[in-house]
Amino acid sequence: MKYSNMIKGGFLFLLILLSSIHQSSFAQDVQLQAIKFGRVLNLLESYYVDTTNVKKLTENAITEVLSSLDPHSVYISKDEVEEMNQPLEGSFEGIGISFNIYKDSLIVMTTIPGGPSERVGLRPGDRIVKVDEKKIVGIGLKNTDVFKLLRGDKGTKVHLKILRKGEPEPLEFTIIRDKIPIFSVDASFMLDKSTAYIKLNKFAATTMSEYKKAMDELNHKSKVKNLVLDLRGNGGGFLGAAYELANQFLPEKKLIVYTEGTHSPRRDYNSTTQGEFISGNLIILIDEGSASASEIVSGAIQDWDRGVLIGRRTFGKGLVQQPFPLTDGSMIRLTTAHYYTPAGRNIQKPYKDDIKNYRNDYAKRYEKGELFSKDSISFPDSLMMKTLITKRKVYAGGGIMPDIFVPMDTSMYYRYFNNLIRKNVLFPYVVGYVDKNRDQLKASYKTYDDFKAGFSVGDEMLNDLAVAGEKDSIKRDDKSLKISGAIISRQIKALIARDIYEPGDYYKIMMEDDKEIEKSLEILSDQKIFNRYLNK
Repeated sequence: MKYSNMIKGGFLFLLILLSSIHQSSFAQDVQLQAIKFGRVLNLLESYYVDTTNVKKLTENAITEVLSSLDPHSVYISKDEVEEMNQPLEGSFEGIGISFNIYKDSLIVMTTIPGGPSERVGLRPGDRIVKVDEKKIVGIGLKNTDVFKLLRGDKGTKVHLKILRKGEPEPLEFTIIRDKIPIFSVDASFMLDKSTAYIKLNKFAATTMSEYKKAMDELNHKSKVKNLVLDLRGNGGGFLGAAYELANQFLPEKKLIVYTEGTHSPRRDYNSTTQGEFISGNLIILIDEGSASASEIVSGAIQDWDRGVLIGRRTFGKGLVQQPFPLTDGSMIRLTTAHYYTPAGRNIQKPYKDDIKNYRNDYAKRYEKGELFSKDSISFPDSLMMKTLITKRKVYAGGGIMPDIFVPMDTSMYYRYFNNLIRKNVLFPYVVGYVDKNRDQLKASYKTYDDFKAGFSVGDEMLNDLAVAGEKDSIKRDDKSLKISGAIISRQIKALIARDIYEPGDYYKIMMEDDKEIEKSLEILSDQKIFNRYLNK
């Protein structure tokens, strides 16, 4: 027995020794390569025929190295770090307005409720003409210029001069910058007496508090029995936020996701007792823009047969990134692990052979007809797996397939309509229309419900839009205008509603002909139909 223990101990010591030698050898190799690269930079600086920029050469080298690994490991410069973090941290520091640049003028579209601009009396429709005595009209103003002028540290002051309709002289405001929230929840309202709708645009630090607030308010109005969670176009964010959201829908001790990598031991994320919607009917809307954290939530719900997924195949990002700061304030965001759904699926689409093709995946799906026909999509049997409760077929690799496929609305992507958006004609047209008619609209339609019932986009407005397009070298296309007229009209009406009333009102109008919403309500109207999709 003692001899056996000695052998085991010796073997364990040998493993530790070999591991230590391997780590030491690896560290030594890294050090040698770093010295080698430093030598190259010194030679360039000392002997190269032209002047060199060592900082830029280093950044280019880092970028090239990371791009050869996978599509999501990236270098982020010092200047980009803060800008990148703001949306996921859930706030930035500034004056608290949404704005549009129209005819080289900066127009206030909305003021953030309770924010510094609202507190001093800035109003939608105000035109900002000077910032800290600097004239900003007629200078070719861009969005990035506005951010630099109006954002700043909390507690700092900015002086604005504005023009307001009905006021004979410019008005002056001194605004003290403050923290301004960036919201994850775009919209939350009841689709019918028992069905709630919540749309998330990202998974950020504030996502769960926003989601819970939305659910509390909806439950206060009417008992929520069904939930339609809209993750279409949601590119992801924090894994932790995805875990917490999925936790809301599952009973305790259910695996939600696990991560694992060569240098990252397996880590399981299991549900707790904190789920507050574990029995109601759940539908999740997904599409080709749903990625990463959105796929974690969707995968967990599908694998546990907890809800029905409606839409189109998701993006296919199953890699976990971790930020590592560098000495000058820049950072690299490095892929450190794969994540897997509860059934063990890694839904990462292939990238090893050709990263360029990986980035062009959306175009390839479009060309193959996958966005319009389920029959155009195929998964090899080798990737087939089964859900954990009712043993339905699901697949690893290349994203998550919904339980119900809904093709893309081709009218949304008709060339003429697409050109009006791509060349930035549609949105400035609406900004100009609201700018001219804001007071009249608010007087005629005192509430959103009045506006929804009474306002319509007529032929005259569509003609004005076509004329605006012609001024921007977009040839008028009456055939396309006829085909896409309904969706263009709906888009115009929705954008007006967003600017005059609440941001979420945009979605209320846009979903009037939303096929995914229609399908959701159809299967929620009959429990047997809903259960049938889950093999229950």
